[in-house]
Formats: sequence, structure tokens, C-alpha cells
Amino acid sequence: MSLLRKINRILLVLLVLMVCYLIHSTLYRAPPPSKPLGRSKSVRKAAHVPTVKAPKDNTIPIIICASEERMGATMATINSIHSNTDASVLFYIVTLRDAIKQTRQYIEKTKLKGIKYKILEFNPMVLRGKVKPDSSRPDLLHPLNFARFYLPLLDINHKKVIYLDDDVIVQGDIKDLFSVKLKSGHAAAFATDCDLPPTHDMVRTISMQTTYMGFLDYRKQEVVDLGIHPRDCSFNPGVFVADIGEWKKQKITKQLEKWMEENFRLNLYSSAMAGGVATPPMLIVFHDKFTTLDPLWHVRHLGWGPDARYPENFIQDAQLLHWNGPFKPWNYPAVHLDLWEKWFIPDPSKKFSLITTAR
Repeated sequence: MSLLRKINRILLVLLVLMVCYLIHSTLYRAPPPSKPLGRSKSVRKAAHVPTVKAPKDNTIPIIICASEERMGATMATINSIHSNTDASVLFYIVTLRDAIKQTRQYIEKTKLKGIKYKILEFNPMVLRGKVKPDSSRPDLLHPLNFARFYLPLLDINHKKVIYLDDDVIVQGDIKDLFSVKLKSGHAAAFATDCDLPPTHDMVRTISMQTTYMGFLDYRKQEVVDLGIHPRDCSFNPGVFVADIGEWKKQKITKQLEKWMEENFRLNLYSSAMAGGVATPPMLIVFHDKFTTLDPLWHVRHLGWGPDARYPENFIQDAQLLHWNGPFKPWNYPAVHLDLWEKWFIPDPSKKFSLITTAR
């Protein structure tokens, strides 16, 4: 019996020691290895790139999308910005999961490897029930066309940002665009479609719409009830400066989603109209509630005709050029090609290439 008691005591001591060991291991376990930098996450999170440090107050944050089909366009835009400023610029490159590797490779294996950037993955599932399939301009239905609606959901951590489409070239110093002061209560600054005489001439040449009539279906009562005059000047949302705090305060994303859902139900506009389906919600939500940019910081309509050109002296003075429209400078035909091609960087993966002659 005494031997049995001794065995029980020994077992009890071993049990106590094992429990103590497990508690010690749990409390003082070494932290798990960190995930590799550059791993992509959802629209609400982002991949940190090793070259990016914590942003300082004088950093200029630029948000630009990079689709697999137009990757070279995005890189040309970035190259033009980086080459024309001495400011500290941080590029937030928004893309889909399948294009993350190509985006990083395009930067790291070219002259752009010295830029500061962060890759953000956009989750197209946020668009479910908000965008109808439309065959007239399928390129305008690309999920990344709507990334601009979701600025506060991106991991950007800045009070003020610049958003740029991928079909622009910046000829000026991006510091000047970022320095624009937004008026009180305004969440964004755009250039109107009724600003410069040379722009008016271009619009007449290509029969481009510059009023709300060209974007909204005024036969629908819901559009009439907005109280927006059909001849009010429109604006192009491919270039803008945003106040993120004001954007959140006014719940701009929720407002934009509301009008996307309304169009999904009632077909208030379509991609067959002038600006596709991404422009009208912006026009509705920001009507009479935006700061006006210097028009030279958004000289647009370069992509609306293969022969409609601006005067050379005017185009040289422009700070930013935008080939909005179907005639892109990386395809054939297009105008003012020399001003775009000087910033083009060949794709190291060979997936993106220029079309310089008729097929």
C-alpha cells in the first residue's frame, strides 16, 4: 500500500510539472514569423511593399488603378509623375488579385523600382447588385472603374489624396495639383466641362457632351426629381483631389452606392451614354458641391477622335493630359501620341504592348 502511495505522489508531481510547463510555454511562446511583405489582401487591407516607410506629412498620396489589360498605361502615368517632381510621392496602386504579380514585376524590373508604392487589392464583390452587364462599352464596366467610389475603404491613411485614371500623363509638378485648397464642406475638387475655349472647340469638333443631359436619362421621373438642370455643366471624375475626412463625414460612398443600385433597378443611365456607368453617380452626388480645379490640370477629350487635335501651344501648356474616350494612345489610331509614348516603359513580362499601326 505504501508503494502505491509513493507511485501516486510521483505521478501527481509529474502532472503538476507538466501543467506548469504548458502554462510557461503559452505565456512566453515566441511570436509567429511575420507574413512576407507584399502579400495582397482585400479592398479594406493592402500589401506593404518593402520600399515604403511610414508616410510623412509632406507625402503626396496618389491613387491609380492598374488593370492587367492596361498595365502599361498605369506605368506611363506613374513615370510621368515621378519624373516631373522632386516631391515625396507615394503611389497607391489598386488592382485585382490576378494582376498583383504583374504590377510588382513591372515596377521592380524597370526604372520605376525606386518609387514608393503600395499595392491594394480591390474586391469586385462589393459591386454585386450594383452594376449591370452592358455590351456597348464593356471596358467601362471593369471593376476598377468603380474603385474611386471606395476611397475610405482603401488602406491609405491620409487626409487628402489625388485620384488619377490610368490614361493620363502629367506634364506639370504634381505638387501644384495637390496644393489645391478645397472649399469648406467639399469632399472633392474636379475640373468642369465648361472651362477653357480650346476645350470648347474640341467638344464641338467631336460632338462631345458637356452637360448632364448627356449622362442622365431625363425621361425618368427619378432623374427629373433630382432638380438638376439638364444644361448644367458636367465634370470628368478621372482626375480629382479628395478630402477623405469630408468624404467619410458626408458618407459619399453610401450615396454613390445608392445611385448604382437605383440604376440597377431603373436604368437611369447606361454605358451607351457619354460617361458610361461610373460617371453619372459622381455627377449626381457632387452636383454643385465640389471645388473647381485649374482647367490646365485636366485637359481632356484627347481620346474621343482619331483626328481631333488641340493646338500645339495649348497642349504644351497643359499640366495634365487625359485620353478619355475610346481612342487610347497605346492603341491605333490616336492623337498626340508623342506626348504619351515618351513616358511609356516596355513591360518586362511582355504581356502589355503598343499597337502602333493599323491591323
